[in-house]
Amino acid sequence: MSGLPFLRRGTEGETVIPGYNVYEYLLVLNPHEDLRNKIMNVKKAFYESYKSSTALYSKPHVTLVNFTQYEMMEERIINRLHHIAMGCPPVKIEMKDYGSFPAHTIYINVTSKVPIQNLVKNIRTETQRLLKFDEDKKPHFIMEPHITIARKLLPWQYEKGWLEYSHRNFTGRFIADAMLLLKRPAGEMKYEIAARFAFENLPVATVQGALFS
Repeated sequence: MSGLPFLRRGTEGETVIPGYNVYEYLLVLNPHEDLRNKIMNVKKAFYESYKSSTALYSKPHVTLVNFTQYEMMEERIINRLHHIAMGCPPVKIEMKDYGSFPAHTIYINVTSKVPIQNLVKNIRTETQRLLKFDEDKKPHFIMEPHITIARKLLPWQYEKGWLEYSHRNFTGRFIADAMLLLKRPAGEMKYEIAARFAFENLPVATVQGALFS
C-alpha cells in the first residue's frame, strides 16, 4: 500500500488524483473558413486515395505548441498566453506546395516561417515551465510550421502519397489575427476551444502594465 488511498492509476499507468483532470492542449493558428474548406478538400482526397483516417479527423491549422497539463493549471496558462498575444502583431502566413516528414507525415509547406518561429520562441520563453507536466511530458514547441494533410502514415501510404503530392501544387495565404487554445481529455479524439487570444500589437509598457495590474 502506498499510504495514499486517494490516488489511483490512470489508463496508461500514470497517477491520477480525483479532481485533477489531465488534458491535452494545442495552441494553433487557424486559417479562415474558405481556406480551411480548400485544405479539407485536399485532406478528403488524400483519404479517398490512401485510406488514412488522420487526413479526415484533424482540422487544418498551424500548430505552435502541444502540451499536456492538469486542467487546474488552465487559468494561469490562459492568462499568460493572453498577455503574450497582447504584444504580438497579426501574422501573415503564406503556403506553397507540399512537404513531408519521412516516413510518416505529408503536409502543406508554410513558406513564411520566420514570424511564426519568432512567435513560438516568445511563447517558449514565457511559458515553458508553466506548460511542463513532468519529465516525460514536456511541451513540444513546433519550430517547423506546417499544415498537416495526413500523419502516422503506414510505409505504403507515405511512399505512394508522397510520390503523388511531391509533384502537386498548392497556394494559400491568410492573416492570423489570433491564436486558439484547443483542449481534450487525455486519450480522447475531439478537441474543443478553450480560449482565443487576439493579437493586439500593443506597446510593451502597456502589456507589462496589464500583467502586473
